[in-house]
Order: sequence, then structure tokens, then C-alpha cells
Amino acid sequence: MSDIIASLFVLLQKVIPKYLLTNIVYRLARVRTAWIKNLLIRQFVHYYKVNVEEVSQPVPDGFETFNAFFVRELTSDARPVATETSAIASPVDGTVSAAGVIDTNSIFQAKGLSYSLADLLATDTEEAAAYINGAFATIYLAPYNYHRVHAPLDGELVTARYVPGDLFSVNAATVKRLPRLFVRNERLVCHLQTSTGPMVLIFVGAMNVGSISTTWTGETRPRKSGVVEQIDILEAGAEPGFSKGDGIGWFNMGSTVILLHPPSATDAYRDLVPGQTVRMGQAIGQTVSPS
Repeated sequence: MSDIIASLFVLLQKVIPKYLLTNIVYRLARVRTAWIKNLLIRQFVHYYKVNVEEVSQPVPDGFETFNAFFVRELTSDARPVATETSAIASPVDGTVSAAGVIDTNSIFQAKGLSYSLADLLATDTEEAAAYINGAFATIYLAPYNYHRVHAPLDGELVTARYVPGDLFSVNAATVKRLPRLFVRNERLVCHLQTSTGPMVLIFVGAMNVGSISTTWTGETRPRKSGVVEQIDILEAGAEPGFSKGDGIGWFNMGSTVILLHPPSATDAYRDLVPGQTVRMGQAIGQTVSPS
């Protein structure tokens, strides 16, 4: 995408009715009429070269809707999970947007752009302070990627918080040109206590992401405005604990996941580089620095 086209794309996003378009996509992706959903699935598989051999159900007949295909499960052997206790398993298939050390309270977005840790978490200063000078990784899920999100370590959910916001695209062109993108968009912030310490996993919403779902919160539809919602995870009824590699949620259309670790894991993602492709389950970092 040329610089001119990319800049026009970002500008266009500021004026188009993103919530209306997202709602239309949401409804279309859930059409159950067989010939419509099969056409959508077949065209998607052809255009994005989806590997149907690793999908756990027949394509397209094994799926009631296009969305069911989009959040498809894979065969049990498709994504081996890193077994070393301190190894952080990639929670998703995707491309690394950025990774490294949190500079005091500032997280790198793209060249010349950063955003506040406290703004990202939408939380009190004390809670955010635990991650100052820690480590982060931002992973983008393109439409063709597998869209389920898995646990990067053994642990349990401590708190979950839904933050209303906008629905800008999170593709590379927008990330490079729109300041504070990840604190402008809606997001679901999950605070985890893992086998090697605390961490945060954030589901970032985006244009055409009709909803974000987790095993604890169910389906969360986009809300542009309103108060930050503290989700009662006990009321949800799901067990808070999980093992590395367990499925914990999914995006209904493409988006981004952000991982945060405290200063004790400053070097967690030192070997990740922007543009690197990762697959769910592979070791993308260590919570304990090698001696």
C-alpha cells in the first residue's frame, strides 16, 4: 500500500460510519442460508489461501455460518504448545507489530508514535505502575489468520475490564499513522496471575470486529461510549483457571492482542522483531531471563 493510499485510508476511517459497517458485517457473517454462507466461506478460503487441512470440521458444510468458520477450531495436532514452564506461548497466529521494553509509562506503537500504559489499561495509577519498565508484545491478526486466542502460560483470570472505544482498523497502515490507536479503540483487558507471575492480555477491537468473546465474559458487542465496565467473572460461572494453550477467547473478525509483563520479565520478548510471523503455541519469549 503506497503512502498516499495508506494516508487516505486512515483519513477515510475518520468519517465513515464504522459502527454501522461493523453491525452490517456482524449480521452478514451470521446468515444461515446455506448457499450464502457457503459462498462466503468458499470465496474467503480461495482469496486468503486458508489451509483447510488443519480445520477440525469439513469446509464449508461443517459450519452453520461464515462467522462459525471464521472462529474455526483446528485439529488437535495443528499447533504444538511450548512446554517449558517459563516459555511464553504465542496466544495467537499473527504478525508482530511491536515488542520490547515499556519505557517507563510509554509503549511503542510505531516510529514516532507511542501511547500511555495507564491509558491502555484504563485503570488506577497503582495498578498500572506494576508494569512500568516491564515488557510488551503487540500481535496483529489479519483476516486470514486463525482467530482463537489461547493462554500463553498456566494461570488464572484475576479481573476483566471492558473499555468502550472506537473501531479503527488495526492493520499496519493505520498503526503507523494514527496516534494512540490502541487506547482509542475498544478493548477487553484481562489481568492474569500466571505460573511465573502477573501479566495482562488485552483483546483490542477494530473495524468489522462484530464482537469479542471469552470463556468468562461471553460475547461483548462494541460500545463507542460509556463507562469502563468491571466484569463479574464469578457471575459468568466459568472456572478462572487455565493451562498453557487452553482456548480462552476469540475475535469475531480480525484484530490485535497485546501482552504486558512486569519489570521482572523486562527481556521477555527481546528476540521478537516487527513483521515476524508467529503461530499459536510457539515460544515467543521467556518470563525468566536466561542466566
